[in-house]
Amino acid sequence: MSGGAGAAERAGGEIAQVAGEVPAAGRGDRAADQEADRNQADRNKSSRNLASAGAGNDPEAADASGGLDRSLFRYIWRHSKRDQILICAVVLASLPLYFASLDLPRRIVNEAIQGHAFEKGNETAKFLVLRLQMPDWFGHDVSLFDGFDVDRFELLFGLSSMFLLLVLINGAFKYWINVAKGALGERMLRRLRFQLFSLIMRFSPDALRQTKASEVATIIRDEVEPIGGFIGDAYILPAFLGTQAATAMTFILLQNVWLGLLAAGVVGVQFVVIPRLRRELLRLGRQRQLASRRLAGRVGEVVDGIAAVHSNGAEAWERAEIGHRLGALFDLRLRIYRRKFMVKFLNNLLAQMTPFLFYCIGGYFALKGQLSIGQLVAVIAAYRDLPPPLKELIDWDQQRLDVQVKYEQVLQQFLPDRLIGLDAPGRDESLCGRLAAEGVGVQEPHGPVLTNVSLSLTLPAVVGIVSDGGPAASTFARVLARRVTPTSGRVTLAGHDLSEWSGAALSRRIAYAGVDPILFPGSLRDNIVYGLHRRPPDAGTVDPKVLAEAHRTGNPVEPFPADWTDYAQAGVTDAAELDTLILDWLTRIGMGEEVYRFGLLGQVDPERHPDLAARLIEARIAFRERLAAEGRAHLVEPFDPARYNRQATVAENLLFGVPTTTALTGRALVEHPVVRRVLDRTGLADDLVTMGERIAATMLEIFRGLPSGHPLFEQFSFLAADELPEYEAILARRTATEASAERHGGGTLNRIRRRWIGLGRYGSADATRLIALPLAYIEPRHRLGLIDDAFRERLVAARAELRTALDEAGLGGVDFYDPDQVCAAAPLRDNLLFGRINQSVADAVETVTATGTALVQEMQLAPAITRVGLDHQVGPEGRFLSSTQRAVVSLVRALIRRPDILVLDGALSPMGENRARTVLGLLLERYGRENSLVAVLPNDRVADRFEWVLRAAGTRIHGPERPQAPAAASEQTPAASPEPAPATSPEQAPAASPEDAGPGAGVAGPAAAVSGRAGDDKTGPGPARVEQDVKA
Repeated sequence: MSGGAGAAERAGGEIAQVAGEVPAAGRGDRAADQEADRNQADRNKSSRNLASAGAGNDPEAADASGGLDRSLFRYIWRHSKRDQILICAVVLASLPLYFASLDLPRRIVNEAIQGHAFEKGNETAKFLVLRLQMPDWFGHDVSLFDGFDVDRFELLFGLSSMFLLLVLINGAFKYWINVAKGALGERMLRRLRFQLFSLIMRFSPDALRQTKASEVATIIRDEVEPIGGFIGDAYILPAFLGTQAATAMTFILLQNVWLGLLAAGVVGVQFVVIPRLRRELLRLGRQRQLASRRLAGRVGEVVDGIAAVHSNGAEAWERAEIGHRLGALFDLRLRIYRRKFMVKFLNNLLAQMTPFLFYCIGGYFALKGQLSIGQLVAVIAAYRDLPPPLKELIDWDQQRLDVQVKYEQVLQQFLPDRLIGLDAPGRDESLCGRLAAEGVGVQEPHGPVLTNVSLSLTLPAVVGIVSDGGPAASTFARVLARRVTPTSGRVTLAGHDLSEWSGAALSRRIAYAGVDPILFPGSLRDNIVYGLHRRPPDAGTVDPKVLAEAHRTGNPVEPFPADWTDYAQAGVTDAAELDTLILDWLTRIGMGEEVYRFGLLGQVDPERHPDLAARLIEARIAFRERLAAEGRAHLVEPFDPARYNRQATVAENLLFGVPTTTALTGRALVEHPVVRRVLDRTGLADDLVTMGERIAATMLEIFRGLPSGHPLFEQFSFLAADELPEYEAILARRTATEASAERHGGGTLNRIRRRWIGLGRYGSADATRLIALPLAYIEPRHRLGLIDDAFRERLVAARAELRTALDEAGLGGVDFYDPDQVCAAAPLRDNLLFGRINQSVADAVETVTATGTALVQEMQLAPAITRVGLDHQVGPEGRFLSSTQRAVVSLVRALIRRPDILVLDGALSPMGENRARTVLGLLLERYGRENSLVAVLPNDRVADRFEWVLRAAGTRIHGPERPQAPAAASEQTPAASPEPAPATSPEQAPAASPEDAGPGAGVAGPAAAVSGRAGDDKTGPGPARVEQDVKA
């Protein structure tokens, strides 16, 4: 609900209720109206700003094609012409120095080495003469510097130094040009990827149904990568390499025309023949790209449906299909390689033929005296710089054709007819008034789903759409939610087509919860508040450099990550109130207990929850005192830095904390260099190897002959069934080593021999495997009698040494236990218990749980623990949650937005019938007076609870009609057949007062139910819920 007096009543009432006040019913004074209008105007402005930023900062991206040209070169020039011109100017500025570097070898050979500068008996020659050559009509050249008089050796070293200086300068030019064009390419790639992502956000429902997510992700991630690499070279590379090649060719022609023509002929053959041979490569490359994209799409389908693959036993069939696709892709790539390297061989052959001809023909001219040795050397040196740019130009032409094909194929996925129009500023008014469907029809590829639906309702209202088992009811609900665009007809509100409302306004005022909730990786809180991420923070907090790059590449300038939450839309003022609102809705819908358990298993960050961290320390001490007072202190063995905890594993006792990196978990723990060094130094490595031998021998004896799924494997979780042969081989090698030691006698030599032969050598793989076995050993649980007091003392001493060694190495990786602090890496439950339950005492878990439950309730920690549960990660697509939990999260996400219209399309079906009835009753109390509820019903069992009922029949929607009241039905005698109530439109029906209306027809429920807010900050589970923590 938004806008007008209704928005004022809801916003003012709910915010006041957070402070513990119950707002007066019907509050609608003028001041409240003005305040609500101002808040609404702010939200409208924010939405318009977001809409205008939908295409980034690129105004040309607002056209129908999203700013993408059919021609890649036109797209590049449109967005980067300033940078292209700048870099090309630098390329032109580098050419005179490049030409001078080509001419210097000739001068070094002729003037310095052969002495042509000293032919007339001169003992010195001029060096570094700077003269500006002028045309003949000017009269004479202008001398800028007369140079230095140098001898022959000085001239040689001077010219050589000049050559080296020019090489460095030309290298600097190349470095700057390459970095500049690389940055240009990356900027354009960033722009292109963002524009493609923006176009994905505009895909029409039909396009989304025909598109595989994995294929689109492959396009943005992989297929545009070569396009981005080419963008920086599109104009600069041919300009740079072309002018370099032309300069070298001009220099060769100036030295000798025949050699120049010979080089030009070979270059001409390369430019004509090689591109023709590469046309087949383009065709094969296009096929390879399409085959790779289809393979990615198929792999994505298998991953998404992996549960169905396993349940139907289709693994072999899927492997065969993927193998067939990989075989076809292999054949394509092999043909590409053969063709590519054949063309490369021919290109290299032509490139190497020219030096051969230069040596033969150039040598002939030199012997005839028509070409000096210096010129011949300079020509060969100049040609040495000619093939690389020519080869790169040919490769550039190949790349140009290739990326143009890729670009065109990418555009095929983003054609304008697959996109919905850009969101333009439009109406943003409360969705109240006469809602009318006028000849609405929806056509699917398989046929019509809705046909000529015409009806009208007066909003706000509570409307049920009874399905006949077909898709019509769901489709019409999605039409109302703007999830489906009608192919014919229109939907109007108060005489205005809904298309006149801006898209941002409709997405804010209409909420939709479907049968398949869409959740994103993140926490429960992240997914629930997802619909409130509408108010971008002030861009003034962004780094100016980051802001400039965003402007330059057409990307959003709003800061991220940042708090985008629109608290006003939810009717709260800050994050704490929003958490209270979320928890209240979760509790009402029946997920509060699960969130509480999530909190017990969650982690407490002392920086984010300083108050809770301090309370946990108090609760930890109180818990220990209560157990002692009740004579039950022996039920929990606390963590003590100076004692070995008998109820914890060997690894837990060694680390005395929770690992925060995988390098200190499992077998990786004994492979860690610092840990291994401490074990060797303290002698624990010998003890652990011996323990590992005994565990392996015992497990082999116990498990020999048992099937892999036997319960003993779970009880003794040291070895998996497939690891038994490996440890049997290790013990066999140990036996062989022992036998060899017996033959060689005892003494020091034998101990050294055992240390370095077989598993006796601590650095061996066998020793590592054996040391890893007892890390999970707990004496009271496994009862193999492997740990004595001496071992416990050595391990406690090694614990302190290990902590010191990790700190000195600066590696960290462990959040150590501290009686006076919260361990942020440990679950909240472990922080409260701060020890391990004595598993040798019967009913210890239940007794400790009951004591903890009572303490949590007395200290009122449940609300804070439940808030921690909001940080629970839902996993990819919400896979860490059950289907019911995903449905609840999706529903609460819609509810906290306080929409004008809430559309439920099977959203309650995963909850079960009884729970769905309860939730529906809650929603019927919440909606109908100032907000509208539209729900698709599988049958008419609860249709009587709705104000208006629509009925689907085939492709038509009939109604609206008033449902028959349950009271009237119960008054009928069994012999009397009930007469159906006449179908009355909302316009014809008399206005019902709240007293006359049934449930859901507009009667306001209790204040907390209406607002969806908790009355105080004590949202949390009761004792019964806390009691369910047993054995969590």
